[in-house]
Amino acid sequence: MARPIDLRSDTFTVPDQGMRRAMASAEVGDDVWGEDPTVALLESRVAALLGKEAAVFVPSGTMGNLIAVCAQTAPGDEIVLDRENHIVVYEVSGSAVVGGVQMRLLDPPSGVPSADEVRAAVRAADVHQPVSRLLCLENTHNRRGGGAITPELIDAAAGAAHAAGMRVHCDGARLFNAAVALGCAPARLVSQCDSVSVCLSKGLGAPVGSVLAADAATIATARRWRKRLGGGMRQAGIIAAAGVYALENNLDRLAEDHDNARVLAQALGQVAGVRLMLPEVATNIVLAECPLPAAEVVRRAAAAGVLVTDMGGRLLRCMTYLGISRDDAQDAASRLHGVLSELAA
Repeated sequence: MARPIDLRSDTFTVPDQGMRRAMASAEVGDDVWGEDPTVALLESRVAALLGKEAAVFVPSGTMGNLIAVCAQTAPGDEIVLDRENHIVVYEVSGSAVVGGVQMRLLDPPSGVPSADEVRAAVRAADVHQPVSRLLCLENTHNRRGGGAITPELIDAAAGAAHAAGMRVHCDGARLFNAAVALGCAPARLVSQCDSVSVCLSKGLGAPVGSVLAADAATIATARRWRKRLGGGMRQAGIIAAAGVYALENNLDRLAEDHDNARVLAQALGQVAGVRLMLPEVATNIVLAECPLPAAEVVRRAAAAGVLVTDMGGRLLRCMTYLGISRDDAQDAASRLHGVLSELAA
């Protein structure tokens, strides 16, 4: 049987030959000592793209989010965020275990709370209650259908948070997908966010790494947290070079992934009993509620040569990315349509 078409996650990208050459020829130094020129180049480019003063290269998006929380809160504080936020669902309670902060969970349909919802979530200045210190957003929003969140929604939420004395962090693991889908600069999306983390190893195709950007003082504190958590890397320019290459070559092509995701969505939406969770502005994620448990769909789809993700209950996820061609998307769409049609019969 031919190799299956893998739509489980955009983390399955692999470096192309150009990226491998860039990694092999990277100029390196000891980054913990601040002497790796390629890491410094990556950090400065990401900071400029996001309109921030400084940035720090980290091994993963999870660490980027965690050090952003730890650098902007104190133990006993509270962070406010959507209950489906990546920090809540997929980061092993790191904010609570390491940062000592409590989470106040909201349930906004888009994943971004309105200004009124933010204001209502802010704790009173009361000795019995934690201090509301940080609002955490996510763009694009994985578990809300991969929706690209508009700058207007982010500005409204961030404005309410700032008015209440809170800071704002954006988990922008797929922020560049959002920028391409919305046709706006990445910096515009996070202009009202105090910190933002972006991932290099998803749609951009790098093998590893994320970058956290913020004001210089926050990044200085974040570097101490990176070291504390074991994230200090030595000759990290070898992997940072992949990120530099990705920024230079793989940003605009994200639109191809969005087009391929639409091919999948159209096919799944034609099956009786399947309900697509379509955000206002879709990107490379397709979420579908199936007429039977997603685990069974995953099993049958794998037998048909397509790998997809069980998101719990009847919720199924497909993701497109660098390495999934239009032919792959059309082939997978046809196979998934057949599997779901047979199961729904």
